[in-house]
Amino acid sequence: MAICDVPEFAHLTEADVENLGAELDAIRRDVEESLGERDARYIRRTIAAQRALEVTGRVILAASSKRKAWWAGATTLGVAKIIENMEIGHNVMHGQWDWMNDPEIHSSSWEWDMTGVSKHWRFTHNFMHHKYTNILGMDDDVGYGVIRVTRDQKWTPANLFNLGFNTVLCALFEWGVGLQHLELGKIFGGRDDRDATLVRVKEFAAKAGHQVAKDYVAFPALTALSPGATFRSTATANALANVIRNVWSNAVIFCGHFPDGAEKFTKTDMIGESKGQWYLRQMLGSANFDNGPALRFMSGNLCHQIEHHLYPDLPSNRLYEVSIRVRQVCEKYDLPYTTGPFLVQYGKAWRTIAKLSLPNKYLRDTADDAPETHSEAMFAILGDEDLTVDPVTGGRWGLKHAMDRVRTVRRERRRARKRAAKKGAEVTPINRGAAA
Repeated sequence: MAICDVPEFAHLTEADVENLGAELDAIRRDVEESLGERDARYIRRTIAAQRALEVTGRVILAASSKRKAWWAGATTLGVAKIIENMEIGHNVMHGQWDWMNDPEIHSSSWEWDMTGVSKHWRFTHNFMHHKYTNILGMDDDVGYGVIRVTRDQKWTPANLFNLGFNTVLCALFEWGVGLQHLELGKIFGGRDDRDATLVRVKEFAAKAGHQVAKDYVAFPALTALSPGATFRSTATANALANVIRNVWSNAVIFCGHFPDGAEKFTKTDMIGESKGQWYLRQMLGSANFDNGPALRFMSGNLCHQIEHHLYPDLPSNRLYEVSIRVRQVCEKYDLPYTTGPFLVQYGKAWRTIAKLSLPNKYLRDTADDAPETHSEAMFAILGDEDLTVDPVTGGRWGLKHAMDRVRTVRRERRRARKRAAKKGAEVTPINRGAAA
């Protein structure tokens, strides 16, 4: 089963968790106290650059009858949509720039270039996902209701199509995000408030209709006035731009939530949860990927998913410097800091999705110790001598060393079994000869 008691799983005392929370609070205060014109200039320039890039893409598509212009326009527009979605829309609606008191760049007023309604997303993501991160039955982002991403999710025959479902979700990710707040499962099961559902459906239909009309009617009709473009050439280029944005957004988000080391939790874990315990759950339930300036920008700085989950309302341009200090905190408390190359992290997410298309009985690992999730039970094979102090530094061993020790013990046992099997195979023929 998933983690039931985060402090116990992390091998931290109540005092440890309280001190960890205090140190992470101090990081937040330092950043908030230093916010100023440099940060405001960053977001304003980002918005201006994104809008210029989008206009450039639209202008290029005025010649979209030519193959090179079609590809150039679609790609440019796709990049513009990625920036608007990841570095601007997602972060503005998290309230990261509300401190500026700019009515245009405010979480309550920003409407992003997607089919999903911004206020719907702010509830399902800002509140439900970030408060109940990776808690099974509470966080709908765990598999998005269609993909099995942990052995703790009950297997159904529909999970055989895990890979197909995720492929469709990649290409149509904006629609998945838009439909998420409607809670289709409750609607079809008759468990929803029909009046509230009707309001949400109307709001979604209006926003989705606006997006469809903009990308597939208005702009194609406008560029069709150019002798170098047709309605169809622009509409298909706009479709590709949306797919580019959708696939990239899906990849970045999956890298932050579903690779090995991104833990899952049970509902019991949040009972009486302190601020330090909430911090700890965010650190264990998220994953980063290695990055440089370009990848940070194009991912909306969600390459620092751990830091984003710790401080969802801190400006994204500050997460890199925050990550240095958070990593130091992890080292101090002997906690894993889950990260790796982008393609490796994304590949691990797909590997998990592929494996979990099968029932648990066909899988080697258990729900207590699988690559995508662990529980306290994985430490049952350790003795007290394995959970003491580091003999070199004298520091207290915590989760990171405990997990490494579990792997070492299991490797030693496997080797012992192989040696025993090999020895038995060598002795058996001699015994048979003696008996003859």
